[in-house]
This record gives sequence, C-alpha cells and structure tokens, in this order.
Amino acid sequence: MPPRRYRELYRVEGKKQAEISGYNLSIKGSTGQNERYHWTVNTQIEGAQTDTRIEFLLWNDIVFDSMRNSIPKTYWLLLKTLWLYVSSGALGALRRLRPAPILAAMYPVVVLLGQIAFSAMLGKMLGGIVGGAVGFASGVGLFYLMLVLFRRLDKHFFAYYLLHDFAFWAQDNGAMPQVLECRVDKFCDRICEALDSDVDEVLIVGHSSGAHLAVVLVGEVLRRRADAPKLALLTLGQAIPVTSFLPGAWDLRRDLQQISMRKDINWLDVSAPGDGACFALSDPVAVSGVAPLTQQFGPTVISAAFSQTLSADTQRGTRWKFFRRHIQYLCAFDFPVEYDYFKITAGPATLKARFAYRSSTASVLTKVHSPHTSVEVGDGR
Repeated sequence: MPPRRYRELYRVEGKKQAEISGYNLSIKGSTGQNERYHWTVNTQIEGAQTDTRIEFLLWNDIVFDSMRNSIPKTYWLLLKTLWLYVSSGALGALRRLRPAPILAAMYPVVVLLGQIAFSAMLGKMLGGIVGGAVGFASGVGLFYLMLVLFRRLDKHFFAYYLLHDFAFWAQDNGAMPQVLECRVDKFCDRICEALDSDVDEVLIVGHSSGAHLAVVLVGEVLRRRADAPKLALLTLGQAIPVTSFLPGAWDLRRDLQQISMRKDINWLDVSAPGDGACFALSDPVAVSGVAPLTQQFGPTVISAAFSQTLSADTQRGTRWKFFRRHIQYLCAFDFPVEYDYFKITAGPATLKARFAYRSSTASVLTKVHSPHTSVEVGDGR
C-alpha cells in the first residue's frame, strides 16, 4: 500500500483502539517528499503525554517498477523463481517449517498457471470453431486477450502482486537486491540522524516482507554505530524464512545473527497462528540456522493470539479475508492483552521497558530448518 493508505489505516484503527482501551490518540497532519513521508501522533495514556513522529520509509515504488514486466516475462519470472526454491531445497524446508504460508506462496503459481490454462482452452475452442488459419489467429488473439484481462483484474486476484513480491527478494538468490541498496543507505542515514536527536526511542517497524528489510536496516545501523541504546526493532507477521532459506541470503542471515547477539537491542517479533501468510511463532534466527553459539538475546517471539484478542464477530468477518488478517497487527484489537500496536508505537513506554521481563512464548519454533546457513559470501553451506 502507498504511504497515505498506511497513515489512514493508523488514523482510523488508532482512534478505534483508543476508544476500546480508554486513552486519547490524535494525528496531526502529514506531509511527504520522496522517502520522508511522515505524520505526528499525540497520545495521553496512563497520565502521560507522548509525541511521536512516524516516518514511512518508502520502497514500494521499487517493487512496483519490477511489476511492470510484460505478461511473457512475468511467466518466465514465475518459472525461474519456482525453480530456485525447488532446486535449492528452500521450498521443502519452508513446507516443513510451516505449511500454511507455503500454501499462500503457491497461490500465485496456481492462479497464474490456471489463468494461462483457461485462456488456452478458450483460444483452442475458438480456433476449432472458426477453423483454418483464421481460426488459429483468432484463437491466439483470444488467448492473449484473456491473459491481459486477467492481469487488469489482478486487484481482485493479487496473483501478479504476490509473485512479484516473492520474486523481488529472490532475484539474486536471496541476496539484497542491488536496486534497493541505495535506498537502504538513505534509510540508514535517516535512522542515524534520528538516533542523534533528542528522542527516547527510535523504533524500526517491519510488517510482512518489510520485516526482512527492517532486519537489514538495523543490521546496517549497528555496523555504523558501536552503541545504539535508543534503537529497537518490531517485526510483525514476518515471512523472513522465505528469503533467509535461499542460498544467496548470507547477508540477511548475518544480520539476523548479529542483531540476536546484541543485548542492548530489544527485538520483539509478533505473529499469530491465525495469520496464514506468515511463519507464525517461528524464531527467524534459530530456524535459519544462525543462532549464536553464545547467548541469544533476541528476538522475543510472542503471539497476537487472534482467537483471544479478537471478538467472535471480527473473527467471522475476516475468516476468508486472508489479506485483512495479515494486516491485523496494524489494526485495533477488541480485547488487547499485551500487544497494542498504538501503545507500542506511540505510547509513553519504550519497547524495551514494556517487554523487559517478557520471554518468548513456550510454543516458539527454534529447530533449524534452513538448508543454507552461511553468513559469509562464497560459503556454500
């Protein structure tokens, strides 16, 4: 979604959560230029007033550029990406880790192959009815027109969107895409600038595939800064193993390992078994095979527990709305227990203070599943 959609989501859902939980939350305007789209939040919670500046680190335009491929290039991308996951052993490892998100990952494959099969069937039928060279040309024309129609209707199917999302991170065997490196440098400059300002906390939030980027950003900041006591990391509905299990993702695995070794960096990972598009309650460091030999300090993995924190009406209303469930972490909860997105991002307590004594849920998955565990370029393990 573009930045304005996220701001509107924050405004609407924040107001709803404040009414449910009995505190005050207001948003003051917004502005945006290039990567500096932001808005300001004021809260009054438990007698404390807090001012928060939320900046949206814009990179969706880079992914959108990759989505402009022609239809033939898109299907070639599908085959190339699918082959990478199968041949590298990543697909089988991901399935053993959590089968539900693999079904979500296979969704665009099934839908796109179904679309091409259906279009071919209609084209063949028309060609057979008309007959001859004219029939063949008519059949080919209908075949391609159907594919064009399906692509234009993708706002309802999300097949092209999901395929390009997976393919974007897999384009270099899982290594950081070169097209994103310059943007990452700018983001890190901004984060370091914020760390030098008079604030209590600089919280990096990554949702879905943005969780992967959030880890990369924190890792890069820590290479620039020996000490970053104000820095904290919040990952929501993460699908980090989708990339970290690939052979070329040594840099992501390195960052996962390095962050987990930092006692001064508080990292909270929130997911829910009811979200089929994430690797729920999976420690991304451990399952990627890069847990440090010494003590591991992060992440603290907890559940958003949709079955307990959402009303029966909300659960029924989102039962078959998989994408809506996937963004629930950014929305209001009917019965919030310990996870309240708005208290965490705009409340008076820092992430470290709020979850200082919280340990990971007992059911967190920590077994190594990744077929590739190297943290150095050129290491083939």
